[in-house]
Amino acid sequence: MLSAVLYTLAVLLANLTATLFLAFAIAPGTGILVSVGTLVFGVTFTQRDRMHRLGRPFVYKVIFLSAVLNLAMLTSLRYLWGESLLAWLDAAGWTWPAGATAMLMENGWRVFLASFLAIVIAESADTEIFHHYRDRSWIGRVTRSNAVSIPVDSILFNLVAFAGSVYFPPLVLAKVILGEILAKFVVGILYAAIYPQKKRIRES
Repeated sequence: MLSAVLYTLAVLLANLTATLFLAFAIAPGTGILVSVGTLVFGVTFTQRDRMHRLGRPFVYKVIFLSAVLNLAMLTSLRYLWGESLLAWLDAAGWTWPAGATAMLMENGWRVFLASFLAIVIAESADTEIFHHYRDRSWIGRVTRSNAVSIPVDSILFNLVAFAGSVYFPPLVLAKVILGEILAKFVVGILYAAIYPQKKRIRES
């Protein structure tokens, strides 16, 4: 049950910080952008894999619950407490979080829809692939499931949420997607290696 709680909290925190970006240079004039939320989201894929010991039906219930809670959180940010948070961040002089909050609020329904679809579709894909390879090693299952679900999540979310936005011209959006895929995969594998699954998963 703890894995389900940690998974849900990670999903909420990842989406709340989805527009806080860090720039990483690869070579002069080139690089990728990685959101703070991406570093958290890398944990969710592996944390979700841990829930398999409670059975696949349980995993899907937690995925759907997380998607609904995330939608409620983002909607309330946009229409209830977002303006107060933005004013407080501005008054405190925290320009980076303030800009990220404004960007998250401005994109409105697109971010909400993108987040909901990405969670449901990518996590479902991750669940099915992980279950299909349930007889493989822990790292083998995590690697195979993440190799599909992470690109699906990153591409789907960013295209639905940000494509055509003035904040995200095509080159910037490409850097964001690439950065997310790389960061999520690295974080997910490291997390899986540090905290391996020790209990056998259920067949259901």
